[in-house]
Formats: sequence, C-alpha cells, structure tokens
Amino acid sequence: MVEIGGRPILWHIMKIYAHYGFREFVLCLGYRGDAIREYFLNYEAMNNDFTISLGRKHKIVHHDAHDEQDFEVTLAETGPQAMTGARVKRVQRYVDGDTFMVTYGDGLADVDLRKVMAFHRQHGKLATMTTMSPASRFGMLDVDDGGKVTSFIEKPQLAGQANAGFFVFERRVFDYLSSDDDCILERAPLENLARDGELMAYRHGGFFFAMDTYREHQKLNELWSSGKPPWRVW
Repeated sequence: MVEIGGRPILWHIMKIYAHYGFREFVLCLGYRGDAIREYFLNYEAMNNDFTISLGRKHKIVHHDAHDEQDFEVTLAETGPQAMTGARVKRVQRYVDGDTFMVTYGDGLADVDLRKVMAFHRQHGKLATMTTMSPASRFGMLDVDDGGKVTSFIEKPQLAGQANAGFFVFERRVFDYLSSDDDCILERAPLENLARDGELMAYRHGGFFFAMDTYREHQKLNELWSSGKPPWRVW
C-alpha cells in the first residue's frame, strides 16, 4: 500500500496487468491486509464524485466513472506468517482455468505480459519465470598485488539472470506447493520445477525496479513525477 504518485504500488501493478488484458485478480492478504480490504471497499467513493441521500431513503449515486470499471478483485486472507508458496497454494480455490499468472507486490516493470504469456504457451512447460540481467549495487574494480587499481566499472551488469517476479503457471504447479506457512515459492517449488525440466525463463531486457527501501520508494516517486515513468504502459 506504499504510495507511488499518490497511488498504492499495488494499483500500479494491477494497471500493468490490465493494460495487457488481464483484469481478474486474487490478492493474497497477510500483514496489514485490513488496509487493502478498506482500500477496495472504499474504492468507488474515493475515486468518483457521488451523491448520497441520508436517512430512511439512504442511497448513493456515483457520477462519472473511473478507469478500473472491469476489474474483478478477490481478496483472500492467507495468514500473517505465510511465505510466498503457501500464499499461492491457499488461494487455489479462487483460480479458474488451467493457466494463471503470479507476481509480487513490490516490483514494477515495463514487461509485455502478452509476450510472456505467448512464450509460456509456446514452450508447453508448467512454469515461466520472467528474468533480467542484474546490475551490481557497487562499483567493481580490479586491484593488483601492490594495491594498484587496474580497472573500475561503476555498477556493471552481472553474469546470469535474476528473478524479475512475473510468473505464468499451469494449474499442476499447485502440486509443487504446500499450504504450510514455511513453503517458499523460490525454494523447493521452483527448484523442483527446474529439476523436472518444467521451468522456463522469459528474458526481459527492459525496465524493472523492486521497492525494498525508502530510497527506492523515493526513486520511484521521482520517476513518476518526471511524467514518463517507464512502467506506465497504460
């Protein structure tokens, strides 16, 4: 619920999905889930002009219309202590169909989710993970035995790929998950999917930014205030 440009980061993530045609959401609630419930319960009143009649003829008439008319949002309590895999497992009953998407609540990207879905359907495996080339948090340098710096690169790209947090799963992925609190999606479930040859990587070469610190919160607000935030694809 931390705000970027006056809107919760959750709203930004949902707008990305909606832009690509994915408008049915299941939110896995835990710590401070009550704040998320209140946000959506009050969404119409907080995002529309309205006329309210008080007393015995109580009614509310909303005027105009916000842009989220066709969003369907299921809010599911998954427990305050549950890890990522447990949360996904606990909302299984709310997931219709054979294919579904999963993401975290703290990362923004300009990833084309239609292309991710097309890639997933093409390879036919159970799971797709969106990945990116990570950059070092620090400047990297080479130093000889005498202490002389022979080269320096400010925050270079590192080898390998990192999890960018936008997944596509087939329903059978639920078999890899447990509802036990300590089930971590990024540990045994993904490790076992990789072992079984059922995990594929969609390489995203564009913008991705995860907000874990106050400084990163400030950075995202600066990008929004610039008028051209990279994740605003809608």
